[in-house]
Amino acid sequence: MASQLELFALGSPCIGVCQTDARGYCLGCHRSRDERFRWLEMSDEQKREVLRLCRARARRKTQQSCPTVPHPEQLSLFEPEPEYKEGAD
Repeated sequence: MASQLELFALGSPCIGVCQTDARGYCLGCHRSRDERFRWLEMSDEQKREVLRLCRARARRKTQQSCPTVPHPEQLSLFEPEPEYKEGAD
């Protein structure tokens, strides 16, 4: 039996931004120039692969623009809370 995704044609991921970054990927959908121009000629399998690549590019771009913030040390639930000493700054 075909999965539900296979029953419908894959639409373009374009969101109408249509500007490229320094590497040539669209800022909106994260496709390369070639992927944008060839979209209508691609098979559904090729389109799925492009969509997978676009999700990975978007994830990498988000991770690069949001540096990781170190988390404060979490206190243990099983050990007593450390004592606070005045003047020990």
